[in-house]
Amino acid sequence: PRMGERLPESIVQVHSSKYRHPGQLPEGEVLVVGSGQSGCQIAEDLHLAGRKVHLIVGSAPRCPRVYRGRDSVDWLADLGQYDLPVENHPLKEKVRKKANHYLTGRDGGRDIDLRRFALEGMKLYSRLEAVSGGRLQFRDDLKQNLDSADAVYNGICGLIDKHIAENKIDAPAGTHYSPLWEPGAPVRDLDPVAAGITSVIWATGFHSDWSWVDLPIFDGAGYPTHTRGVTSMDGLYVLGLPWLHSWGSGRFVGVGRDAAYLAARIGEHLGVRRRGPVKLDVAV
Repeated sequence: PRMGERLPESIVQVHSSKYRHPGQLPEGEVLVVGSGQSGCQIAEDLHLAGRKVHLIVGSAPRCPRVYRGRDSVDWLADLGQYDLPVENHPLKEKVRKKANHYLTGRDGGRDIDLRRFALEGMKLYSRLEAVSGGRLQFRDDLKQNLDSADAVYNGICGLIDKHIAENKIDAPAGTHYSPLWEPGAPVRDLDPVAAGITSVIWATGFHSDWSWVDLPIFDGAGYPTHTRGVTSMDGLYVLGLPWLHSWGSGRFVGVGRDAAYLAARIGEHLGVRRRGPVKLDVAV
């Protein structure tokens, strides 16, 4: 992001997509900006390697890796969560801009608990508001962001508990999360050089590049407007976007359904009658 240009030149800056291992960074403390999946997993990797880590915590939610004997993804699939259409979500189309839940597949998979990391020495901060004069300026929302992530975590546990009870499923007992640590007085301003920070990893995500599509299908934020992948332009369709139609649209579990739906719409557009099941080459 542009605010990185205002950091001291002595600080090495790396985007999360370029991070590979702790050894690629100079000696000293590391600031990770962003607590989505990449940010949390990179912060954990650095932390486990013995590096001193500073993590800027955003509004990304979290969920259990394994709960009551099964991976949470399996439970959520059974609950139909990946089939939930975007129009039935409480946030409607705004959910498309929300970050995914943070957890990890490392060492077979486990939760990521930022509060536990804080107890072990990782320094957590509210969202970054600005960089001025080489100093970092933060909002005052660390507690809110941690509490919100934990509320989502426990909400998912509650959904699974209800599903197990209603369907009389034999499953081991589960425990909801209780906070291990609470933040103290918020840090609103930080001199990164004085704090010993020598490198920054920007785990702030990506922006879509639609510059190559010179057609009037975009909203004021530059996002293509569509209904289940069908745009307002006759014959133009989009596929593979997060929450294109459902939570599963951005995952293998749902993209095939979206593709089949759009294939049918394209066939209708071209006047093609389906004469049997469509067979796809698995290598495609």
